[in-house]
Amino acid sequence: MKNQSATTEFILVGLTNSPELQTLLFWIFAFIYATAMAANVLLIFTICTCKKLHTPMYFLLLNLSCVNVFFISVTIPRLLHSLLTRRKTITFHGCIIQVFLVVWALGSELLLLSFMAFDRYAAICQPLQYTIIMRKEVCLLIASVVWIAGMIDAAIHSGLMLRISFCSSNIINHFFCDVPPLLKLSCSDTSLNEIMAFVADTMFGVCGCGLTLTSYLFILRAIFRIRSTEGKKKAFSTCSSHLIVVTFYFSAVIYTYIRPSSDYSLDKDKLVSLLYSVVTPIVNPVIYSLRNKDFKEALKRLIGSGRLLPGT
Repeated sequence: MKNQSATTEFILVGLTNSPELQTLLFWIFAFIYATAMAANVLLIFTICTCKKLHTPMYFLLLNLSCVNVFFISVTIPRLLHSLLTRRKTITFHGCIIQVFLVVWALGSELLLLSFMAFDRYAAICQPLQYTIIMRKEVCLLIASVVWIAGMIDAAIHSGLMLRISFCSSNIINHFFCDVPPLLKLSCSDTSLNEIMAFVADTMFGVCGCGLTLTSYLFILRAIFRIRSTEGKKKAFSTCSSHLIVVTFYFSAVIYTYIRPSSDYSLDKDKLVSLLYSVVTPIVNPVIYSLRNKDFKEALKRLIGSGRLLPGT
């Protein structure tokens, strides 16, 4: 109740105050949002309708696309509304809800990327035991852990946000409500929030990144043992592109959340957050699926049968 009496709404500064740039950014982000939604929904639909893609790898990709749709829908529509109407206010409870959803999506995606790297390790380095390691029960358990652990982490952060006061300013130097800019605004002790943010970032970010990089190191070692030069190049191209995307994503998240609030540079953080909140939902479908031969064949069959484009 102390929060509500001090602050009933926040003002999201956004990316720019220039009316001309706001109009341009509106169309850019509208295009990005439409493209990301189309790519991820197309991936989800294709995987669900093609039995050949009912494998552990594509099951995890399906969950990744769901997270991407979830994440970009939490941040971009609110930004588009602000750019179009020039209204930058958000209610206190609306801001806390956005924090909850953003952290949930972030934590879930970090875990999911780690399990996807492990899946590729099992497929390439343990091919004879792959069907046992990644059996149906294990895949369902992974999906449950990913979504539930992300939700618990989000509940802790948003719950801790309710116990601190915001009485000095209500201007958030960001384009969505997030933990670091809100801690920067608080006029009460945020040490517990910072400790929990550090613990969560270590568990989800650092440990997840460590598992992911370790998996890819074993994968790369297995690739170098391939005798066929063409096969080696193809496998290395695929894994290197996965590794680059994962490295950028983990680096951006760890950079944003692992520092104490006194070291936050919110102008830089806004740009860094674009990497994991806007760029990756578009890049992930391209890197993980649209470059995949089996997926492209399944997509062609869907288009050819008219199930994807009924009018053709």
